[in-house]
Amino acid sequence: MSTIDSRLLTHTGHLLRRAQQVHQAAWNAHVSTTISSVQYAALHVVSREPGASQARLGATLGLDRSTIADLVARMVRRGLLARTASADDARSKSLHVTPDGAEALADLRPKVDAIEPIVTGGADEHDRAELHRLLLQIVDGA
Repeated sequence: MSTIDSRLLTHTGHLLRRAQQVHQAAWNAHVSTTISSVQYAALHVVSREPGASQARLGATLGLDRSTIADLVARMVRRGLLARTASADDARSKSLHVTPDGAEALADLRPKVDAIEPIVTGGADEHDRAELHRLLLQIVDGA
């Protein structure tokens, strides 16, 4: 980091972008090059909320309608999610994790947990908890 202009280090947005780069590199190297962290999050949410609507998934992940529609369509094509008409609302689609999606999720979970020390720069448990608290404050405040 010493090669970075020190003024950039005072900008939260710059540091968040750099942290995202660290996360992406760790994800690609240690978790998956075929399932993105957003796809993993979608699998996780739908596994916990079978039958969740696309709108609910998008809201949970913080994604707009067109982005979530594209994400779900790709995951359906890959056989990770199944999309069916909702019993409650004909305009809505219910999402379910397929057997292949469940297998992928089970394979990815320990790998996702394992990159935590990399993503947090080796921070100890107390500092990781504080980082999570601050990031949640940012997300909740947005």
